[in-house]
Amino acid sequence: MSQFKGKAVYKGTAIGKVLVLKKSDSVVKRYRIESVDDELQRLKSAVDRTLKQLQKLYDKAVIEVGEASAAIFEVHQMMVEDDDYQDAIHNMIANEQVNAEFAVAVTGDNFANMFANMSDDYMRARSADVKDISNRLIKNLSDDGDVDLSEMEPSIIVADDLTPSETVQMDKTKILAFVTVHGSANSHTAILARMMNIPALISVPMNLDELHTGMTAIVNGKEDSVIFEPTDDEIAKAEAQLKAEKEQEALLAALKGKESVTKSGKKVHVFANIGSVGDLGYVMENDAEGIGLFRSEFLYLGKDRLPTEEEQFSAYKQVVQMMAGKKVVIRTMDIGADKKVDYLGLDEEENPALGFRAIRICLERPELFKTQLRALLRAAKYGNLSIMYPMITSVEEVMDIKAIVEEVKKELDAEGIPYAVPEQGVMIETPAAVMISDELAKIVDFFSVGTNDLTQYTLAIDRQNENLNRFYNPHHKAILMMIKMVTDNAHKYGKWAGICGELGADLTLTEEFVRMGVDELSMSPSMILKVRNIIRNMD
Repeated sequence: MSQFKGKAVYKGTAIGKVLVLKKSDSVVKRYRIESVDDELQRLKSAVDRTLKQLQKLYDKAVIEVGEASAAIFEVHQMMVEDDDYQDAIHNMIANEQVNAEFAVAVTGDNFANMFANMSDDYMRARSADVKDISNRLIKNLSDDGDVDLSEMEPSIIVADDLTPSETVQMDKTKILAFVTVHGSANSHTAILARMMNIPALISVPMNLDELHTGMTAIVNGKEDSVIFEPTDDEIAKAEAQLKAEKEQEALLAALKGKESVTKSGKKVHVFANIGSVGDLGYVMENDAEGIGLFRSEFLYLGKDRLPTEEEQFSAYKQVVQMMAGKKVVIRTMDIGADKKVDYLGLDEEENPALGFRAIRICLERPELFKTQLRALLRAAKYGNLSIMYPMITSVEEVMDIKAIVEEVKKELDAEGIPYAVPEQGVMIETPAAVMISDELAKIVDFFSVGTNDLTQYTLAIDRQNENLNRFYNPHHKAILMMIKMVTDNAHKYGKWAGICGELGADLTLTEEFVRMGVDELSMSPSMILKVRNIIRNMD
């Protein structure tokens, strides 16, 4: 038995088998083989396995994001079976008598470099695809076996850290808990854990080389600990704790269908934060009254190209239709900082949190912005959709956005494409936006306070830097004063104000936010009923 302490980003208990995710080594070892035929058969088995994985990824993506977005996995299947690619690998194994992993790695590098040097943009983009399928083939040839995230067994995910693109691929119904060596309380992994009501620990000082897939573990979020290969007594204790947690969940479930209103009649809208169409199930399951933050950037992640207007329109339309008249606030893409996409060609920045991100990209690349706005305005015809613009720091930015929206409306009118003009608001994430919120309230329909970034910028702390976790204090008096100022300025001009950062789910602050006059709290779906319970018990 070995036990480690970390920092819980979602309290709860999990018992189950471990799935260890390790980063692939950058260097694939070369060794001489004894039988070419045996090695070619090993390669064939890995290819068959890879094709099955890609088909499952395609089927999963069709359900979650539609056929157009899922098509990338069909492209990958075709590339795996490409005659030139396969012939190059076969010839290298046969002529040089080397192991299949090495032959795949060299061939993948050669083809990727060839594509990267082509003049055609589409062909250049295939470079990343070749690297992706080659890495998948190498994994399936290795002794580590298949760690394909789309076909995993119910598991406690143990990793150094997880990127947004890795978590997007996971079968989220099979995740029992997250345990990572690194990460921060505001990372995508942490946000995903809170959304799904999954226990999660970060900053756990464990050695991944000493752990292996298949071993048993207990994650105890209340005690900030994880135990590997626990004793029978530890398992019995954890099972009793898990039973108590499920009984508490049953009590909260009785609140489904009831309003989030205080005893004195003050109504507060309790909405959900989600990152994809596939997350709608959690919204319904937890009885959210609407969606206060749909993170549209996850349509852009894990791809090698921009999502088309039709792909975006299909996703937005599906969300508003399924919410059946309930409010859906969609944030325009917040790419940059910790969410990077290679195909945008963004430069490396020393401090990306203060750099070229979110609305700044949209205003500098208006054609990219217009594609998203066209899709949003078209989808607004099908339900209660609102648009929210992130990282606003000035009135001028909002006026520039309004001008681009007018251009989009004229284009859609000229093309005879039906659309609706939705409610439009801004995120309050910077001290600058707070200080001019009285001016902004005159020209927008609502405010939503992004407390994660607001805390980061107010306290001058990189929220992704785990070494600064002890200094990151979202309860700082300055943050709470800012939220009150923003709320008051919104109400002065008849506009509503909400909170969509993780602070919206902080149960220790729920009553204070209600007393401030905050109109809406948006949070991970798993926290909806807990917050509703507090609101309903307030005088």
